[in-house]
Amino acid sequence: MRRFQCYIDGRFEDGEAQFASLDPATGAPWAEMPESREADVARAVEAAHRALYQDTAWSKLTATQRGKLLYRLADLVAAHAGTLAELETRDTGKIIRETSAQIAYVADYYRYYAGLADKIEGAYLPIDKPDMDVWLRREPVGVVAAIVPWNSQLFLAAVKIGPALAAGCTIVVKASEDGPAPLLEFARLVDEAGFPAGVVNVITGFGTSCGNALTTHAKVAHIAFTGGPDTARHIVRNSAENLASTSLELGGKSPILVFADADLESAANAQVAGIFAATGQSCVAGSRLIVESSIKDRFLALLKAKAEAIRIGAPLDMTTEVGPLATERQRKHIASLVSASVEAGAKVVTGGAPVDGDGYFYRPTILDCDGIRSPSMEKEFFGPVLSVVSFETEAQALSLANDTAYGLASGVFTQNLTRAHRLMKSIRAGIVWVNTYRAVSPIAPFGGFGLSGDGREGGLAAALDYTRTKTIWLRTSDDPIPDPFVMR
Repeated sequence: MRRFQCYIDGRFEDGEAQFASLDPATGAPWAEMPESREADVARAVEAAHRALYQDTAWSKLTATQRGKLLYRLADLVAAHAGTLAELETRDTGKIIRETSAQIAYVADYYRYYAGLADKIEGAYLPIDKPDMDVWLRREPVGVVAAIVPWNSQLFLAAVKIGPALAAGCTIVVKASEDGPAPLLEFARLVDEAGFPAGVVNVITGFGTSCGNALTTHAKVAHIAFTGGPDTARHIVRNSAENLASTSLELGGKSPILVFADADLESAANAQVAGIFAATGQSCVAGSRLIVESSIKDRFLALLKAKAEAIRIGAPLDMTTEVGPLATERQRKHIASLVSASVEAGAKVVTGGAPVDGDGYFYRPTILDCDGIRSPSMEKEFFGPVLSVVSFETEAQALSLANDTAYGLASGVFTQNLTRAHRLMKSIRAGIVWVNTYRAVSPIAPFGGFGLSGDGREGGLAAALDYTRTKTIWLRTSDDPIPDPFVMR
């Protein structure tokens, strides 16, 4: 089996223990991973702290020089995208046709933040005191702890590493114990790019012995997390120990609204992309279809035909469209939730069962949930399961769309421009896609409301989240300071 190492303080090394990683397509072990525990975490955080506050190889670089290192990293990611994609597919089951395209685009995120590094500006304040000049400086927030899930991990790491390094921070990245191979391999590109020791550290391990130690460490200043609300609650509690700031991206139950005047073929393709692409293992999965009653039967028939034509197969085969789920634990969760939804009255339009044989495969599934309160409409599957309800009026459609504790993404399909504008303002979600779905860019912020988290990734706003403001006062008068007992 292949053996991976963690990357701490510029060195590749084994963890305090090791564990086997399973190939989701077969369920068999294929690689040995380093398990970082408390001591490894402490060394990684200390290395990051030292690189930021004691050593000068990083802290004395100009913003432009930091940007050049990020450009170098972007070039290396692009050059090695094929290798990274193959590792991600092997370790997580995500199909190769998506990992290949996504990781090639990840390089553009590093290029975006490379260019942004010397565009993070301060300010001069027109202060209300004639003998004072006041400036604002944006400085690195400190050591960043980034916790990344297994799905789309190189993308989800880039939207943390890129802005953090552009802002001048140092970082400890914890890869998920479910499929950490591509991030551990990515560390070799960080090393080759020439980042000073301790600036970027990459570890993996389990929540109790690795995640808790990282998020409670006294020298961690900011925690950037992507995952589920339950884990996020633990992280927020942990941040009370070090008073670290947090940014949380937590997934959702995203609605796609389809009106009778929509281009139904385009809307159906977007719905397939929204729920069956990436085997539904996407935080922005469009898992709730809200369709106008007059076209419901026609649209469901179109979706059913497309779902049943999907090619399920080996994730390393470029013709495969839906691969396995990442873990058997995830497949059992999906099967249980589908079963509970059927018991509540949901009708299976297609799918609704695992695929026989090796690996963690589950069939693309559509559940008709009209007229019932189905668990599938409320709980996140993180798998290829779509729940469908219908509406009669725009107001009803909006009410159904907002009937969730989450608020990450949403889609609206209509040719009515005024309706589109009304809905894009009224839907409670951090992202509204109109007549499209699942599009991203390094230029555009990404994040949600409610249980979908707090903070944004992507765009200038993300880089500013990794800074803190310093206010500088300069007295310009040569006269003696007046009465010291009166605040100026």
